[in-house]
This record gives sequence, structure tokens and C-alpha cells, in this order.
Amino acid sequence: FGWYGFNPGSTGSMHDRGTANSAGIVAVNTTLSPCCAGLVVFLIRFVRTRKLDIGGFCNGILAGLVAITAGCANVQPWETLFIGCFGGCIYQGASMLVAFLKVDDVVDAFAVHGA
Repeated sequence: FGWYGFNPGSTGSMHDRGTANSAGIVAVNTTLSPCCAGLVVFLIRFVRTRKLDIGGFCNGILAGLVAITAGCANVQPWETLFIGCFGGCIYQGASMLVAFLKVDDVVDAFAVHGA
């Protein structure tokens, strides 16, 4: 829930219709991006392993949140779908690279935040 306080709350106030609309768009974008990223990671991992990876799904959600945070007030919801998918793919690639290099990162923190 912290992202919903941070992203829409960053509008500073809702004293008129424009700022309230902006906060609403930010909240929508904060929802769409992690949904797409989580699903992309979930599907990629299911196709690769034929297993349902809930941990990967959750990290994909976090990657989608990280991907949209900086620009959530400056994009339209349809663009957010692409940002989320791209963030999920970047996370998945970084996660695979970390595993390939045998780096000890049990919660994929680098792949979520550093990539």
C-alpha cells in the first residue's frame, strides 16, 4: 500500500479538479504496471519451467512498481501497460543473469531494484 501513498500522494494536494484527476491517473498507472509485469514474469517462468512460480510473480509486481514510479504522472494508462511489460522482461532477464553468474541473491533484490 505504500506505493499508493507515495505515487498519488506526490501530487501534493487535491484542491481542484486537475490535481484530483492527476492523482487518479497516477493511481491507475500504479495499478496497471505491476499487474502487467507480474503476469509477464509469471507466464515467462511457466513457459520455461512448467511450474507456477508465485515468488517470481510477486517480484514481477515489484519490478512493475519500480518501473512506473518515476513517470507515473506523465504517461497515459495504455502506455503504462508497455512500461509494465518491459519492466517485467527486464526483471526476468536480470534474474536469469544473476542465477547464471551464480550470485547469491535469494530474494532477487538486484534484479528487482538494480536492473
